[in-house]
Amino acid sequence: ATMAEEAKKLAAYAAVDNHVQNNQAVGVGSGSTIVYAVDRLAARVRQEKLNIVCVPTSFQARQLILQHSLALSDLDRHPQLDVAIDGADEVDADLTLIKGGGGCLTHEKIVASCAKHFIVIADYSRKDSKVLGQQWKKGVPIEVIPMAYVPVCRTIVRRFGGEAHLRMAVSKAGPVVTDNSNFLLDWKFDGAQNWREVNAAIKMIPGVVDTGLFVDMAERAYFGMEDGSVQVRDPAVA
Repeated sequence: ATMAEEAKKLAAYAAVDNHVQNNQAVGVGSGSTIVYAVDRLAARVRQEKLNIVCVPTSFQARQLILQHSLALSDLDRHPQLDVAIDGADEVDADLTLIKGGGGCLTHEKIVASCAKHFIVIADYSRKDSKVLGQQWKKGVPIEVIPMAYVPVCRTIVRRFGGEAHLRMAVSKAGPVVTDNSNFLLDWKFDGAQNWREVNAAIKMIPGVVDTGLFVDMAERAYFGMEDGSVQVRDPAVA
């Protein structure tokens, strides 16, 4: 566990050091790897007297920003961000991502879409795949309006195969509820897909808020490795 934590830290530090500069608005993602990114951000603000504002993607990210006494902002005040840094549940060879294992996918996607540069950080364990689904077995998270979850499940399975289930909470009776008061489906897909087409098609189903498929959004991924190095992946040039 400590090796994986060290790897998360390496990836987070590399991303913050390479992409965050003075006088920037920075999108702060969600999840366990982001904790290290915010640590590094706070250290650099103190040491280098950086003037940066942070826009969170979730309640967790907001709390991290406040705990570290960083300047908190939002998309009303900073609708264009210089960079957004976030984790991912899985990253394929084309930098297509599955995100939303932590349930913040819609906020994460909105913030990422507002950033000039969207940077992904991850550790070597179970995140880095040639194709999606190779390591991440929980499927693609899809945020849905509560009244629509049964029809949406049925439509996805009918059109794309696999199986879709309502995500149930662990320490609470009933389903997981997102920061937007919606439900989450997890769609376990069969085999390779054209993710650009599938993502567009699922988003058109009435009741779907957004999907955890991030296609053509990330411009670079940093993977902290077991041996203490950091691997950088850029999208394949078409």
